[in-house]
Amino acid sequence: MRTKSVISFIIAPIISLLIILFADLQPGEPAVTRTLAVAFLMAIWWITEAIPLAITSLLPVALFPLLGIMDTKVVSATYFNSVIFLFMGGFIIALAMQKWNLHRRIALQILMITGVSPGRILLGFMLATAFLSMWMSNTATAMMMMPILISVIYKLEEAIGENQIKDYSVGLLLGVAYGASIGGIATLVGTPPNLSFVRIFHIYFPNAPEISFASWLLFAFPISILIFICTWLLLHFMYKPKKHHWVNIHKHTFRDQLRELGKMSFEEKIVMADFILVALLWIFRVDLDFGFAKISGWANLFPNSSFLDDGTVAVFMVILLFIIPSKKSSSKKIMDWETASKMPWHIILLFGGGFALASGIKDSGLSGWFGEQMIFVADYNPILVILVIALLITFVTELTSNTATTEMILPILAGIAISTNTNPLLFMLPATLSASMAFMLPVATPPNAIVFGTGRVTVFQMAKTGLLLNLIGAVIITVMTYLLGTFVFDIRLDEFPVWAIQK
Repeated sequence: MRTKSVISFIIAPIISLLIILFADLQPGEPAVTRTLAVAFLMAIWWITEAIPLAITSLLPVALFPLLGIMDTKVVSATYFNSVIFLFMGGFIIALAMQKWNLHRRIALQILMITGVSPGRILLGFMLATAFLSMWMSNTATAMMMMPILISVIYKLEEAIGENQIKDYSVGLLLGVAYGASIGGIATLVGTPPNLSFVRIFHIYFPNAPEISFASWLLFAFPISILIFICTWLLLHFMYKPKKHHWVNIHKHTFRDQLRELGKMSFEEKIVMADFILVALLWIFRVDLDFGFAKISGWANLFPNSSFLDDGTVAVFMVILLFIIPSKKSSSKKIMDWETASKMPWHIILLFGGGFALASGIKDSGLSGWFGEQMIFVADYNPILVILVIALLITFVTELTSNTATTEMILPILAGIAISTNTNPLLFMLPATLSASMAFMLPVATPPNAIVFGTGRVTVFQMAKTGLLLNLIGAVIITVMTYLLGTFVFDIRLDEFPVWAIQK
């Protein structure tokens, strides 16, 4: 165990105990102080990973009832909900794509379309990574793209020379790492912080309009595109090879790899159809109002349309994969439990721990206490506050789990928004997006670590490029939250929404 983990394993519980014994944040309300003690312990153990993240996430089940914060049945129920089913459904579909190699076929097709000049190869790898990361785990996407990218780098080294292509290969590797994070923010299922936000927002504001797959896509997809373009331009100009060194790699490089996969199998076609259908059902489930036109959602065809959500769709489409038989084996189906069991159950527990912590912070009154301490925020311009939140979360998540960071900070931001009579979405949306914008350090995200693990990228190169992207991302998120977010989610800057009033 690392030294900092040992220290936090011993010191954090002692400090939490001292908070309980000697602090009194709100006289007459001991649950406020006790919840802070548990939140502090979880935060430190999440940050230092003194024990596995998933086990730290179980602390509310043991400590909330013991300290009189929440009933065991109530806190246990927070660990499993429709958001968890949405994550599970999306992840199982992604596992089906990996099982039948559909993700590799999609990536190679994109690379064939983009072309073989330096800028186009970089664009192709980033585009393929970002697109797949919208639907798959960022880690799985980066792992899948690595063999393809390394094979291309080897061919470039053979044709041009290792020294001449050294810097360009760094740009390609960083493009894959950053593309995985940038693509993930575009959809609700693309990265865990997005789903954490949806659930925590609902916990605090159950009467608020639903954050659906479609509404999130309308908001986050343009932001993803802007950050993607800026990242591509930055990497292209920082790491492009000199013209006299470049010899165009032949398109057959990608075509040959695609030919090795053979014709698209029956199983691939079924998974592709399932993948396209689930995306369309997510997007068109609720009404889409563009101002000049309105598309009625398919859920309106059912008598109780409010009973349906994106988790319903995800589970239904996954069940079909377990029913449809595979042509390669009469006894097997398109999807099997052996493959599905590769689900990252530790992430599900991490989700649950965050939801339980958020519920405890709300029910105990701790979020209100935090809000009262930060009421001075109301004196500042909303754009400045949003920018500070974006920068703070971006740099904090360089050293911590982005999901854990999101689940620690969102309840606090909700409390601050209530105390300052500010629409909570103005604070919670940029915080959620910024949690996925950590580009500087290898430990910040699994894709960064995977790329660093090739030994072709130094910490300095990643930090130098990542710092610029962190700042660019924070500015884009701030401006787009202020402009696009107010339109998509009907945020009125001079009005505190009725659904946010705490009764």
